[in-house]
Amino acid sequence: MSVGFIGLGNMGLRMAKNLLKHRYQLVVYDRNQPAASDLVNLGAVFANSPAEVAEKSEEAIITMLPSSQHVREVYLGAEGIFSLEASGGEFRAPLLIDCSTIDPYTTRHVADMALQTRLAAGARAISESVPSPFLIDAPVSGGIVGAEAATLTFMVGGEEAAVDRARAILECMGKSVVHCGASGNGQAAKLCNNLALAISMAGVSEGLALGQKLGLDPRLLSSIFNSSSARCWSSDTYNPCPGVMPGVPSASEYNGGFAASLMAKDLHLASASAGSCNGKTPMGDAVQQLYAEMIEKGAGAKDFSGIFQHVYNGESATK
Repeated sequence: MSVGFIGLGNMGLRMAKNLLKHRYQLVVYDRNQPAASDLVNLGAVFANSPAEVAEKSEEAIITMLPSSQHVREVYLGAEGIFSLEASGGEFRAPLLIDCSTIDPYTTRHVADMALQTRLAAGARAISESVPSPFLIDAPVSGGIVGAEAATLTFMVGGEEAAVDRARAILECMGKSVVHCGASGNGQAAKLCNNLALAISMAGVSEGLALGQKLGLDPRLLSSIFNSSSARCWSSDTYNPCPGVMPGVPSASEYNGGFAASLMAKDLHLASASAGSCNGKTPMGDAVQQLYAEMIEKGAGAKDFSGIFQHVYNGESATK
């Protein structure tokens, strides 16, 4: 069965390659057509629009997009996924999986519009095994390292039967699929996770940079963090100081990974979501300002761990 994949950035490209490794037939689309060249060389079929992806996909369509606006455009736009049936085409994929990180309210709106669009277009009845809404949100945690190694964690919102049906596909790209409840709850979990991640990365960077200025070797200080109460993913798996750890963005001038501009976007979404439910995010708001500073310095495309260098003026451990 063929699976559609839309959005082939740092994360999406690696996730799609893991589906190819599991012998799924892929139909892929990205506005930047060269981004799909590696996948096409490996056997994927390139489509010219999201609607064409929908036309050619039989099992599922996965989207991995930068923002709420992109999700709305890909699903609801003039050449979007749901334009297919409105134009008389046959929509075959019973399952839509949005792995983007966006606000929960957009997810719930698109899920509702997805069902309404199919019913209004006279689509066949949704299978009892996949009750409405059939779009599930499945944002991920684990970064490019997890996407490459297929060890991502998926935080999934939607009907339980739809999540169960998606599990086999998601497990080709990750090691953990956590059902968080109703539609939009996966996005809510991801925003809370990234809120905590941004705060922890800023804390580790602040501590390491201060340690350097006090004469401590950041490799030594990192080992102390990792064997004591400061231990966290930002220190023991994704260390922000160049020269401490191989295979992470700090080891390659903060290229690749999760862009600071995207982290700033997620922090904004978390803050906005907090405002809608009388929540408080004072630490998140403070860290959001630090990432705004990093972006203002022209480093928005660098990995978010670059806050160590671009905000705290930390130096490589090898200097």
